[in-house]
Amino acid sequence: MSESSHSRGSRPLVDRAALEHIYETYNRREFTHPDPVETIYRYKDVDDREVAALIAALLSLGRVRQILKSVEGALSRVGSRPARFIENASRNELETAFDGFRHRFITGCEVAATLDGAREVRRRHGSLGRRLAELVREDDETVVDGLGALVDELERAAGQGMCGRFLPLPRRRSACKRLHLYLRWMVRCDDVDPGGWDGVSPSKLVVPLDTHMHRLGTALGLTSRTSADLRAALEITSGFREVCPEDPVRYDFALTRSGIHPDLGTESLEACGLMVSQ
Repeated sequence: MSESSHSRGSRPLVDRAALEHIYETYNRREFTHPDPVETIYRYKDVDDREVAALIAALLSLGRVRQILKSVEGALSRVGSRPARFIENASRNELETAFDGFRHRFITGCEVAATLDGAREVRRRHGSLGRRLAELVREDDETVVDGLGALVDELERAAGQGMCGRFLPLPRRRSACKRLHLYLRWMVRCDDVDPGGWDGVSPSKLVVPLDTHMHRLGTALGLTSRTSADLRAALEITSGFREVCPEDPVRYDFALTRSGIHPDLGTESLEACGLMVSQ
């Protein structure tokens, strides 16, 4: 943990009332476009949402409009009941379904391999959410270790190295933004995050750290890390946990709207009472 003021026992650098104002203003479904979370609202069944959200989250890198195009293209290949599709499809059938698919450096073969691994883990444990709940220990501060164990199982089930760059590997100590985005969608439940996994506490979630949240966390004095890595994600999460211990990722979506809605910049944060460190 960095020696920022929030870790030295002083009062939090951000005020909960100010964060709640930002949350109430922007954490609404009307602000989800363009954001990949909007692609999973159609899945009312939790099993289908679990599979669809995995696809959508792991494709969430690059320009958002290209992300949305690729996510829609991938979801069209697994149909309206993606959980049933991967349950009944062989590895060869998954590879055929994603033949020719590509999103930046991610290939259809990598997507197919990951879904094959997900099917095997789901068969053994009922769901990815249930398995994660088993792997996250009660005394764990965050989901990081349990998530790493789940990803290792997915990779082994898919075939070592077969998931390529589609499936981030927490053991490499990167921020794994896409995986933590997936968990935010599936664990939290409000107007933006649809939820569905009841066995994991929102208190253990980690901020899905992208460059925008890294800049904001730095401006707020929550981290001094120059790299948007796992340690920076944990420091920023720790800062938000001080003001909202039961749900430190609660403000993630609303705060990151400033990349889309220009009226919510650091000046607006200051106007709402957030203390921005210089």
